[in-house]
Amino acid sequence: MENMEKLPQRSEVLKENTWATEDMYISDEAWEQELSTIQADKEALAAFAGKLGESGASLCSYLTRMEQTNVKLELLANYCMRKADEDTRNAVYQAMSGKFMSEVVALSTAISFETPEIMAIDDETLDKFYADCPDLERYRRYLTDMRRLKAHTLSAAEEKLLAAAGDMAAAPDNIYGMLADADLTFQDAIDREGNAHPLSQSTFISYQGSEDRELRKSAYDNLYAGFGAFRNTAAATLNAQNKKLKFFADARHYGSTLEASLSRTNVPVAVYENLIEAVHNNLDKMHRYVRLRKKLLGVDELHFYDVYANLVSGVDKKIPYEEAKQTIFEALAPLGNDYRKILMEGFNNRWVDVYPNEGKRSGAYSAGASVHPYVLMNYTGTLDSQFTLAHEMGHALHSYHSNKYQNPIDADYVIFVAEVASTCNEALLMEYLLGKTTDKKERAYLINHFMEQFKGTLYRQTMFAEFELILGKLTAEGKTLTAELLCDEYRKLNELYFGPDMVVDEQIALEWARIPHFYYDYYVFQYATGYSAAIALSRRILKEGESAVADYINFLSGGCSKSPIELLRDAGVDMESPAPVEQALQLFGELLDEMESLVEE
Repeated sequence: MENMEKLPQRSEVLKENTWATEDMYISDEAWEQELSTIQADKEALAAFAGKLGESGASLCSYLTRMEQTNVKLELLANYCMRKADEDTRNAVYQAMSGKFMSEVVALSTAISFETPEIMAIDDETLDKFYADCPDLERYRRYLTDMRRLKAHTLSAAEEKLLAAAGDMAAAPDNIYGMLADADLTFQDAIDREGNAHPLSQSTFISYQGSEDRELRKSAYDNLYAGFGAFRNTAAATLNAQNKKLKFFADARHYGSTLEASLSRTNVPVAVYENLIEAVHNNLDKMHRYVRLRKKLLGVDELHFYDVYANLVSGVDKKIPYEEAKQTIFEALAPLGNDYRKILMEGFNNRWVDVYPNEGKRSGAYSAGASVHPYVLMNYTGTLDSQFTLAHEMGHALHSYHSNKYQNPIDADYVIFVAEVASTCNEALLMEYLLGKTTDKKERAYLINHFMEQFKGTLYRQTMFAEFELILGKLTAEGKTLTAELLCDEYRKLNELYFGPDMVVDEQIALEWARIPHFYYDYYVFQYATGYSAAIALSRRILKEGESAVADYINFLSGGCSKSPIELLRDAGVDMESPAPVEQALQLFGELLDEMESLVEE
């Protein structure tokens, strides 16, 4: 499968290479039957309107039913969304996802009284509720976190109105997904011998790592030609997304869309701003990396279709999926046998949807269903694919531990910590691979990949985060995000981050149009902060052993039982300090030193 030249239809993919959606529901009909029960849940929950402040018993009864309903909704969502992502062209699962979202919006509207009623309970009364109803303690963390946002909670009528807008609010992301994953097609990429290669967003990444510069350029030109033909549609969609964020931030009396986003997960705005400042202070290392890349590739001009090409030739090899799994298993030995048993359970019991197929959602992700996690891959047999698998299984085991050790209401960890476990897996895999080789050429190849992670995660994702910050500010100023404005702002950021040795061409100025994360509401900065935290944690695990592993497993098992800053601090990393980012970038500088030394020998 790793050597496919033509993407198969979904029906042609072997069962063992697909995820086991039947572990959630045995059939679409079983899913429909479960969905039909949500109406009764909605009516039962709606009956509590006006009663949450009556007694601890009443509040506890409501929260118990709500928690049970959310468990059901989580599984319903996972099934229809996972099925829809198998082939985004399949109208059946598009319709199921739409039907599910309509039920969620209706339920959210029906229980929109929850937040204002809970906010209206004074502290003294709530303390009495806890004393009178010991079972309410189960929900103390949830109630405390909710009441933290009291200043941004509206009246019952206003909350109901905002909840009813949920379907409409999801439109920009849904429209973008249909455009980018289902409707957009691209001309085949042509290699230096004139052979055609099927181009999709999934295959584009692997082609960009090819030694064939003609193939890289062709894939690059054709992908952006496809997006360029719809640049105004993409811009209008992204503009709608940012207008939506501003509307909700204004409605809830936040000073900015950034503040509104980070407030939900209890992360200080300063963490976001400190990240950008720390990276700006270390852009000299990124510019130095670009100069080294240009030199080693031996090109007169370095273009963006050159930034993923291997700097060390003759070492790259195809890594079969089975080999990738075994290598990851061995690399994660420092995390202990219990961790690796769960890892193999996932590999052996179809947690992973492995290969690309026609219409399949691009990229990779992990979804933490209650039955077990589900991992979407588009595995192509590259070293990058192997690292992506390690990354997504890090997410999966984070979800597994949190679901196992926390009550459902406390199990869903916030996005700020989401990228830590995934990137820690990647860091341990890199340390393992570097420790296995004494060959200078192979070591240079691996260090190049490690530097690529810094470039792609710490620098690139921070650039994305800065772009989102700019979009928020432009929208707050009343600007319309036209394609011309977006391209201009994005081009300037690329010039800043990549420096004078990179050709910042017309195509890369359009890259914003193909980044789905710009619809995730200030998500991407957490890749960079998570990477920094993961580098610190991986080194602590390798240095201190069992005690560090115990702290790390406690972190994985923490869900949202504490604030994300507290969870990471307990694991040994203080993200309110710039130190983790500075330390990670210091390591990047050391890798540059070693790489320069290796290629000169």
